Amino acid sequence: ALSVSPPEAKPESDEPVEQDAPPAAPKVDSKSIPSASPASPSKAPAVAPAPSGGKVYAGPAVRKLARELGVDLVLVAGTGSKFRIIKDDVHDYVKAKINAPASANSGAGISAIPDIDFSEFGEVEEVPRSKLHKLTATNMHRNWLAVPHVAQFNEADITDLEAFRADLKAEAEKKGVKMTLLPFLLKACAKALEEYPQFNVSLHSSGEYLIQKKYINIGVAVATEAGLLVPVIKNVDKKSLWELAAEVIELSDKAKKRKLTLEEMQGGCFSISSLGAIGGTGFIPIVSPPEVAIIGVSKTQIKPVYIEGEFQPRKMLPFTLAYDHKAVNGVDGGLFATYLAKLLGDIRHMI
Repeated sequence: ALSVSPPEAKPESDEPVEQDAPPAAPKVDSKSIPSASPASPSKAPAVAPAPSGGKVYAGPAVRKLARELGVDLVLVAGTGSKFRIIKDDVHDYVKAKINAPASANSGAGISAIPDIDFSEFGEVEEVPRSKLHKLTATNMHRNWLAVPHVAQFNEADITDLEAFRADLKAEAEKKGVKMTLLPFLLKACAKALEEYPQFNVSLHSSGEYLIQKKYINIGVAVATEAGLLVPVIKNVDKKSLWELAAEVIELSDKAKKRKLTLEEMQGGCFSISSLGAIGGTGFIPIVSPPEVAIIGVSKTQIKPVYIEGEFQPRKMLPFTLAYDHKAVNGVDGGLFATYLAKLLGDIRHMI
């Protein structure tokens, strides 16, 4: 938080001084401004009624503070004599910007969607959103705007995988672990990340280089009553299917009980979002930076597949690979998705 400095010891000149901001700063018509009164602490600072020509009333100490904080003094309302800007005005302006709630409907350069009085059309009720729902919405909105998404659609023939999983049922009961499809997805994704390490990277904010990761941690999206949580399973490539199955159950249970630690939700390289239990033929998941890719898995369907001169019923798993085109090329996306389908189609390739 910013500390508020005490008022200047010496009075500063009320003479306007040429502002360091760009000369194209907006001008304000003084006739359209009502008589000013000292700013209330509970209100966000308004645009300052700066004199024409981009000049503002502020002393050297205030200007230095504004430069350090990256504040354009043209936008700051002065509460001193003759609208002179003091240090408290700069601090209040910065605090208001930091604490201002982001609009749920606006984006970079996009005007907000106006609110409508829906009660004109019938009975309505305002339903408060949880903190997690609001945080998820903010992150998803930011990610969708910041990442140029490309989606690669594919299907995997998991007929043999499902037969093998059914054979493990008795062993799973003895171990007290439910063997779902997810551990196989985790192992397949880890193997694909090893084969195509260009997906196991993060793009540095400067855009000058990529950070190549030598570890494989995969996040798994879990829907809870409070909202979406993504626990991260560490070192997937080094764990067995049984270890992954147990960890998936443990972390999913902790997520639903809101008992995940911060450490258990950090360090992901890649993510899996599965709607297989719900249905649907496909969807495009949103990449969550600093990761550069995610897969969305839909419901398995039995389809006729032409094999060796005849159609055979096969269990086909539709999935979508979404990736950040700033970091990953389209050809690599196609290769990754094809390789992932190959691994799921013949689990011997995971060994």
